[in-house]
Amino acid sequence: MPVYKIAIAGASTLLGRELKEALEESPLAAADLVLLDEDTAQGQLDRVGDEVALVQAIGDDAFERVDFTFFCGTEDLTRKHWRQALRSGSTVLDLTGALDQETGVLVRAPWLGSAAAAPDLFTPAVVPAHPAALALALLLERLQSAAPVRFAAATLLQPASEFGRAALDELHQQTVSLLSFQGLPRALYDAQAAYNLLSGLGENAAVSLNAVEARVRRHYDALGDGRWPVLALQVIHAPVFHGQTFSIAVEMERAVEISALEEALSGEHVDLVLEDTDSPSNLAATGQNDLLVRLRPELGGGRNANQASRLWLWAACDNLRLNAQNAVECALDLRRLRPQGTVQ
Repeated sequence: MPVYKIAIAGASTLLGRELKEALEESPLAAADLVLLDEDTAQGQLDRVGDEVALVQAIGDDAFERVDFTFFCGTEDLTRKHWRQALRSGSTVLDLTGALDQETGVLVRAPWLGSAAAAPDLFTPAVVPAHPAALALALLLERLQSAAPVRFAAATLLQPASEFGRAALDELHQQTVSLLSFQGLPRALYDAQAAYNLLSGLGENAAVSLNAVEARVRRHYDALGDGRWPVLALQVIHAPVFHGQTFSIAVEMERAVEISALEEALSGEHVDLVLEDTDSPSNLAATGQNDLLVRLRPELGGGRNANQASRLWLWAACDNLRLNAQNAVECALDLRRLRPQGTVQ
């Protein structure tokens, strides 16, 4: 395989570090990695393979001879530098979602049997789908193979890690402050996030659940291209540090054997949990490559106990891990546009 040069812009972030590990475990492990970030992160020590590496500021020549550039930092960082990477001949992969409404940019998830157009040399950037959109699309695509899905609704329980290290720190500080009867830091959430479930954050919050919900909807719609039902979605901020969980209600067009539904869901990337004692959870999903899923049929009086047309799914995934894995899969899919391992 050709040896590629890969840049991670936002390398010091939680997602940037997760992506670096995913790349090291992938067929791109031999790539020459360049770690880039904001000026404030310049000089931080990291590891690439067995070597110590420094995080570099993004200068004028930061993307020279780079084949793939992954943007994992803030949306502002992506918007500021993605065209610079593009002009240097690099393929841009945006994990921040900042570019998903730019003309010609494609939202991708190679795990799915997508009917969407494949990227080509004229595609300005690829956005690996949000991990929640990927998880929901993967489950609904598989259920559709058993019978048409009439309706689907999901509640996404969002962890602090989805908003980065600052959110983890503020949630931790709020927890400590509450236990010691002190005032709460509110710089990011502008609300009490610790020990609390929230459908909205404070007026001056630096992050937005509505923005997350809108992004998941856009990516779900882009991946489905009309193949799946319109998704009813609500995003709730959960007082947990890591791991997304989902409560999903699905109604099929007709009753289906429960064994057929379980068979449809099972397979690569999905770990179907059959025992109540092993219920999926954000803790169980942490560090796992698969989406953990528990199926519970909605059984009514007089119905065949072996069939169901309505069902509940309780699912959990490692949000950072799933995001990084999908991004690596997108890069592997894009290798056909760079067969020589150098900027074409």
